This record gives sequence, C-alpha cells and structure tokens, in this order.
Amino acid sequence: MKKLVVILLILASNIANAQCAMCKAVVESGDVSQAEGLNSGILYLMVFPYLLVGILFYFIIKNKRKNKI
Repeated sequence: MKKLVVILLILASNIANAQCAMCKAVVESGDVSQAEGLNSGILYLMVFPYLLVGILFYFIIKNKRKNKI
C-alpha cells in the first residue's frame, strides 16, 4: 500500500508541472511573475479533488475496519 502511495505521489508531481496549450501561450507572452501565479493557481485548484478523494478513501477504510471488529 505504501509503495502505491509513493508511486502515485511521484506521478502526481510530474503531472502538476504540466500546462494546457492556452495557458502556455499566455505565459510565453507574459513575464515570469505572471507564469508563477498561473502555475500556483493551477496547483491550488488541483488540490481540492485530491483532498476529497483522500477523505472518501479514509472513511471507506475506516468503515471497513469497523465492520471487521
């Protein structure tokens, strides 16, 4: 289980640096601070779905362990 989490975190870090074509075009025409702000915004928006899925899995695992006892 721990190995799977580590692999997913490594893959997520590579995906987190990706940008769509429109975002890349906007960044290339702007300055560095604009690019950093855009990347920060993308990462900020990406965090919430992962948090929701993590919380869901936590409650599923907690419920399964509770039912075993």
